[in-house]
Amino acid sequence: MKKMKKIMITAVLAAAAAAGLVLSGCSKKTGTAGGLTLEKGVLKVGMEIGYPPFEYFDTDGKTPVGFDVQLGKEISKRLGLEMQIVDTAWDGIFAGIDTDKYDCIMSAVTITSERKEKYDFSRPYIGNGQSMVLTKDSKVTAKTPEELGGLKVAYQAETTSDIYMTKLAENGLKFEAEEYDKVLNCFDDLKLGRVDAVVADSLVSVDYVNKPDSPFVMAWKADPTEFFGVCMKKGNTKLAEAVNKALTDMYADGTLVKMSEEIFGSDMVSGAKNQ
Repeated sequence: MKKMKKIMITAVLAAAAAAGLVLSGCSKKTGTAGGLTLEKGVLKVGMEIGYPPFEYFDTDGKTPVGFDVQLGKEISKRLGLEMQIVDTAWDGIFAGIDTDKYDCIMSAVTITSERKEKYDFSRPYIGNGQSMVLTKDSKVTAKTPEELGGLKVAYQAETTSDIYMTKLAENGLKFEAEEYDKVLNCFDDLKLGRVDAVVADSLVSVDYVNKPDSPFVMAWKADPTEFFGVCMKKGNTKLAEAVNKALTDMYADGTLVKMSEEIFGSDMVSGAKNQ
């Protein structure tokens, strides 16, 4: 499966810096600056830039955009820091926290009890549920993922969609699992007819379904049962407190709702406010 190449050339760095961001393929450990960040004045953020509408490259192929990018920029500004994005494949993104490659992850990370044992999380900033997407001309009659027996089902590996489908398999559902490194490859292959259905976060699926002339339809969507948060190294309480204050203020002054309406077309964040 195709992996996103790291952006390392000077021209790309200059373009990203002009947008108020710095892309980095790696980061040396510098120790914490006042117990807040690894490097003084900088908030290093791990992201998998290939997960629209949360983080992806703009049409120029260079500039990171999306909900988490805006979120990171706003939190950094409120903390008086410069955001530095470290583009990281999803299957290694948590290891980057463990090895101090960045201060936090803002990459549609679901807060789970298992992850909370290893990492600290901010308060939730958006709610999410699973969804099933078909093409508009699909002959698939399944109305829920439980009815996808005998079909090719695509989802991103090592995500909550993976966990969801794995549990269905453990409960006896027999389907052909097609696991991808990036969710966009799931939708590409669905469009090309190489798979029968995609199971993905509803917050991601809605972006594909609502595009003009989209070939996709959301055949099923679960109520929000998952909530995304900023993931940080266990014990970095100063950073966790600072990020939580920024998020609380963004809820209070309407910034989070405005961001959601701009990207999703509706308020997708208020449901997570009291979680």
